[in-house]
Amino acid sequence: MSCKSDAAALEVRDLAWGPDRGRPIISEVALAAAAGERIAIVGPNGAGKTTLLRCLYRAYRPDRGRVLVDGEDVWAVPARRVAQKMAVVLQEAPADFPFRVRDIVLLGRIPHRQGLASWSERDRRLAAHALEHLELQGMADRVFASLSGGEKQRVLVARALAQDPRIIVLDEPTNHLDIRHQLEILQLLKALRITIVTTLHDIDLAADFADRVALMAGGRVVAFGPPDQVLTAERISEVFAVRARRDPSRDGSGARFFFSIPARPVQAEAAE
Repeated sequence: MSCKSDAAALEVRDLAWGPDRGRPIISEVALAAAAGERIAIVGPNGAGKTTLLRCLYRAYRPDRGRVLVDGEDVWAVPARRVAQKMAVVLQEAPADFPFRVRDIVLLGRIPHRQGLASWSERDRRLAAHALEHLELQGMADRVFASLSGGEKQRVLVARALAQDPRIIVLDEPTNHLDIRHQLEILQLLKALRITIVTTLHDIDLAADFADRVALMAGGRVVAFGPPDQVLTAERISEVFAVRARRDPSRDGSGARFFFSIPARPVQAEAAE
């Protein structure tokens, strides 16, 4: 599929958004992904991760700041043009209509389709290539609703790949998957060699997957950089309100942490 030279650079400048301008959910967000780079966004629930993604793919128009793809503001061009460059894989799977896997994957070609024309030979070729890349050829004629969670997630990634994007944005692609399927999905994403921005709950998976990590808390990016510099035990402990300790046996081979909940101080009973 797309090679690294076909990837696009992404830049977020001073981004802010909220349903009420007086109460922003995210603010002062800045980060950048070089072409072909993998960015993981991590943080506790309510940190603003999904809101940030929605600003990236034009679901929310920022109250302030800009989202740039190869230097071009995504709100300065038609939505169709953005969709031709950026694919999205959300947590919510399509409704379980009786669509075949092949049909779901072909939907990725809609941004490139001309009017009501039927699927072109290129559309079918790219969809077939995506099915092959995700090892889904044997499931192409199965009904999407009959698939397991891991299989459905692979189909959604294949649909994004058929879109022939330069950037893929994913919201918790490993959510609800067992360990094997989590690793499979992330390995498949690594092999794509295009720009990837994804939220991840699992700190260890994020550290092993990403070139750079954006750690969010309270609607802001509190640290951004290589995983070993951002995901320190001290920072994780503070942001997630846990006690984090790095596994010393993992020196030089990625972050691995042990977590525990700090004991709450026992308050002395009031004297009678």
